[in-house]
Amino acid sequence: MNGFSFPTVETAPVAARETLAAVNKNFGFVPNLLSGLANSPVALHTYLGLAEQFGKTSLSPAEQQAVSISTSTENRCDYCVAAHSVLAGKSLSPSQISALRSGTPTGNSRLDAVATFTRAVVNQRGFISEDQLAAFFGAGFNRAQVLEVLVGISQKTLSNYANHLLGTPLDAAFESARWQPAEDRAA
Repeated sequence: MNGFSFPTVETAPVAARETLAAVNKNFGFVPNLLSGLANSPVALHTYLGLAEQFGKTSLSPAEQQAVSISTSTENRCDYCVAAHSVLAGKSLSPSQISALRSGTPTGNSRLDAVATFTRAVVNQRGFISEDQLAAFFGAGFNRAQVLEVLVGISQKTLSNYANHLLGTPLDAAFESARWQPAEDRAA
């Protein structure tokens, strides 16, 4: 065991309690990711601040979920893939969610372009070729959206890595969308 806890609203550090109470009120529960991040109120507030800013981008809700799922699959975060698969149900079809989870075409050229671009940025650590940028722009995206994708990748990388370090257990609310990387399924 790594020694990290998943505090409740009542047991979290004082600086995180009000935030966790608001999350509980909004969602009806405190997701284990946010509970784990509450071990450091700075980490919790940074993550939520990135989430808020990513929500303000010009990317559509479906495109934002494509960034989140694609980043999380590339970073092998079973928690975030499951959570965003559930959350994406508001803006994506089940077949599109399944395609994003497996890294295959969704049938929507813009979703495919943002997912492909996101995976490339994550895997290549931001060293994107002119051809990759041209393909992203060719799908109707602009330079501001390149940077907005980075905001989403930053948010998800923080949560993906935190989940790896914390050993975050999957919440019951996300259990129906449990995921594991293909290479783990093959083993």
